Amino acid sequence: MRKILTVLAALASLSLTNCGYNAIQSEDEQIKSNWSEVVNQYQRRADLVPNLVNSVKGFAQQEKDVLLGVTNARAKVGSIQATPEVLNDPAAFQKFQAAQGELSSALSRLLVVTENYPQLKSDALFKDLMSQLEGTENRITVARNRYIKAVQDYNVTIRSFPSNLTAMMFGYKEKPNFSVANEKEISTAPKVDFNPAPAPSK
Repeated sequence: MRKILTVLAALASLSLTNCGYNAIQSEDEQIKSNWSEVVNQYQRRADLVPNLVNSVKGFAQQEKDVLLGVTNARAKVGSIQATPEVLNDPAAFQKFQAAQGELSSALSRLLVVTENYPQLKSDALFKDLMSQLEGTENRITVARNRYIKAVQDYNVTIRSFPSNLTAMMFGYKEKPNFSVANEKEISTAPKVDFNPAPAPSK
């Protein structure tokens, strides 16, 4: 009897392997890992916002609307719980993406404003913050790209035969991904030119 159970267990294990169960598990875990890195990098950016706003405020208090826009966008980002459960809820994922996109836009508007303040652009603290922000945006792009690839692989697996049967049996569904809309704009790191423009030739 024990031999029969051992054989059945071996057959069940082989069946799960061939039907894509193990691949689904592996890819699902990879998505969670990549998602954690996306969230970490977005949080790093959010943590820079208060110091960046205060730095700009010191030189450009009159830019209240722009500063308030960045602060509000950052607050909205902070109100969203970016847990792994978000990955199984397209509506929640869209809300997260929209909030991050709003913060990206607000930061872009802030950087445009700073062009009007040469003293701010030459401030050491501001330069350091901008360097950190640009580095963080680059890391966000890398993390997002890894997440996008992992989700693509997973979604293909659960749609392909015979792993699609396994996915249906165990309730695995397609996961939402970052939309193509504004992807280029969102994933482009902000840049600030600290060098003054050359004077026009006479």
